[in-house]
Amino acid sequence: MNSVQNNSSKEITLDQIQSFEGTYPKQIWSLFFTEMWERFCFYGNRGMLTVFMVDILLMSSRESNLKYGAIQAFVYAFTFIGGLFADKILGFRKSLFWGALLMISGSVILGISAKEFFYPGMCLIIVGTGFFKPNISTMVGELYKKGDTRRDTGFSLFYSGINIGALFGGAVCVYVGKSYSWNIAFLLSGIFIFIGLVTFLITKKNLGPIGLQPAAIRADKHGKKKEWAVYVGTILVLPLIYVMITNTKYTDLFMYIIGPLTLVYLFYEMRSFSLSENKKLLAALVFIFFSIVFWAFFEQSGGSLNLFAKDNLHTNLGFFHIDPNVVNNSANSVFVVLFSPLLGLLWLKLARKKIEPNAVIKFGIGFLFLALAFYTLYYTRFFMDSTGKTSLAVFTLAYFIMTFGELCLSPIGLSLMTKLSPQRLWGVMMGLWFLASAYGQYFAGILGAGMSTPNDKAPLTEKLMAYTTGYQQLAIYALVAGVLLIIISPLVKKLMQEVK
Repeated sequence: MNSVQNNSSKEITLDQIQSFEGTYPKQIWSLFFTEMWERFCFYGNRGMLTVFMVDILLMSSRESNLKYGAIQAFVYAFTFIGGLFADKILGFRKSLFWGALLMISGSVILGISAKEFFYPGMCLIIVGTGFFKPNISTMVGELYKKGDTRRDTGFSLFYSGINIGALFGGAVCVYVGKSYSWNIAFLLSGIFIFIGLVTFLITKKNLGPIGLQPAAIRADKHGKKKEWAVYVGTILVLPLIYVMITNTKYTDLFMYIIGPLTLVYLFYEMRSFSLSENKKLLAALVFIFFSIVFWAFFEQSGGSLNLFAKDNLHTNLGFFHIDPNVVNNSANSVFVVLFSPLLGLLWLKLARKKIEPNAVIKFGIGFLFLALAFYTLYYTRFFMDSTGKTSLAVFTLAYFIMTFGELCLSPIGLSLMTKLSPQRLWGVMMGLWFLASAYGQYFAGILGAGMSTPNDKAPLTEKLMAYTTGYQQLAIYALVAGVLLIIISPLVKKLMQEVK
């Protein structure tokens, strides 16, 4: 692990990094190339889960949705734990390195036999992602000085870059799995996270002091023991993760406990901050709460929408014939890559004219787009033929709309966690942001299971009507959430103070 700590990185100072000219710091490119390959791994696995569980593990649609929600929930829940250990003991760089090793190990195990070793492999990937995921985003935040208006634009570019990995991972892995070999498909995700790790090790010298192990731990004579205790504890917790994802009732118990405990910990930390800082943290909690609702709807992508695509969509998209699961797992990323930089530049242009909507309004707009997207998914029922198949083009249009909802929320949310939090809580708050995603994923699985027909052998027409009825309900709820956010935006803006 010592190789991850590079003393030569101190040759460049934080002030030199943050005093960059132009729109983007040069370090952002190496960070998003690292994260891009992690996105390949994450979205590759995400896109395969429900299809693999239904086709190979022979689970029902309802069970696969619940398992999907449980696995994804633990992936994001462990980002909070990973962020906490990165803040207090490992530092962001060592945490990333350790997480990558675990993810690679899990992918190799799945590559040997995905069917036989599905749960052990997923356990390693879950915990590894928890150590990896929150750290890159936090280091991006440190590239900017407090109040730098270019921060949102930087996060939008970062978000676009990493979605290139999501695009190829989501499309390639499910295609290889369905057409050739599920073992190879899972192994691919490990190969590309290895590429991401090598990229980071080569370029980390440009990060200066960003991401180094906390000075207090380096000065502590027991610091090395604490570091190794984290590594050993990680291995010891794997059997517990195995039990919880194989039996979803334990997932329920975990989710009932982890959220309240996390809030108690945050309120404990808030005792040492000023009233102004605590107001900002309360504003951050408002964003976190609404993000849970957003992801519970949006993450139907990996659950119910994946099964909807598998069973109920035609394979023709314009002049092309394409696997609907490939479209489901890649369309969003295509649109993010195309439009994220443009939307980031739009925000920057509006900011210069002093007419940029504040973050709360952006969140509200994101929900309005989400509502329109799910209404479009509901509308696919009117294109259904006698076999229960419907239009892949209308389905893709829904993803186009949904992408703008995501772009109004997710990259801005990442930026807000660093703007609204005291610096020594950045890792914790980034982890809390991802923990909110865990709850979103958890509820996404429950919602998807509720939309499934009780009989997996029901006619495709019945399945389509059940899913689209569910999507109509989600459209209504998203509309209500968006309107509510816009109404309360003045109050939340006061809590945020000078933060935009």
